[in-house]
Amino acid sequence: MISHRTARFLAAGMLLALATTGCTTVSEAETAQGSDTQGSDTPAAESAATLGINEAARALLPAEVRDRGVLTIASDPTYPPFEYYDTDNKTIIGWDADMGDALGAVLGVKVKHVPATFDTILPGLQSGKYDLGMSTFSVTPERRKAVDFVPYLQGGTAVAVAPGNPEKLSVASETLCGKAIAAQKGSIQSLDILPEFSKECTEAGSAAIDMQFFPTQNDANLALTSGRVQGVMADSVSLAYQGELADGKFEVADGPDYEPELTGTALGKGSELLPAIQAATVAVIESPAYQEINTKWALPASTEITPADVVLK
Repeated sequence: MISHRTARFLAAGMLLALATTGCTTVSEAETAQGSDTQGSDTPAAESAATLGINEAARALLPAEVRDRGVLTIASDPTYPPFEYYDTDNKTIIGWDADMGDALGAVLGVKVKHVPATFDTILPGLQSGKYDLGMSTFSVTPERRKAVDFVPYLQGGTAVAVAPGNPEKLSVASETLCGKAIAAQKGSIQSLDILPEFSKECTEAGSAAIDMQFFPTQNDANLALTSGRVQGVMADSVSLAYQGELADGKFEVADGPDYEPELTGTALGKGSELLPAIQAATVAVIESPAYQEINTKWALPASTEITPADVVLK
């Protein structure tokens, strides 16, 4: 998932405006994620509305999708600024929602945003329940065995801590040994990074990391603010944004991001949609809409990719 330091992008004016949009509580997220009927055909974001249909990309759509005229996109709406609920606690907003709308505009189809818990999205793609998964998925070799990806951003991992970082934590294993560290279940931090860090601790003769995994990012953050864990590992763009929206109850620890990597749209393995989504993503990246979406959600320029990054080797 994406990660970069707060100071590079979180302008005070934008934070004030974005804070008024609100952030779902854990109970709200669980309620709204209970059924696919909660999804809706949302109006296109302003940046998407300015995009015209790219006929070459649209021609790559499977006939069934063109006839249906709708793409179903699953996201876990507990992860601002990428996906979270607006003040009505029903409408999914954020970077991924706007990017999904932009893809739909380029392809000339409507977009239905469906809430789902993070660790159920990739299996849902494999079963055909969703067309696309847009929830800032890190593109990893292990995930690529099960699903296909179309990159749209890049970034790394950070750790959130109590204000002032009293435990002096960072994204270095030696600072986390013996500490209680949370992450969202199914994230790259829970599946790969924290287990590897904990192994490094025990191999060095130190205590293992007390890894605690939660169904939503909100749950992990609450564990930190309530004192049940001493840190939360996730992407730093989202962690920094969430810390600001939480009135500074936690912050991103100083230091560089850990292993920046591509993130992107996930599709079922071998999906016939892949060429169309690749072409549409290139069209969006080459248009002003890409920069408009990034600016709207305060993403730093370092997270942007080029059209050459879209088609994976």
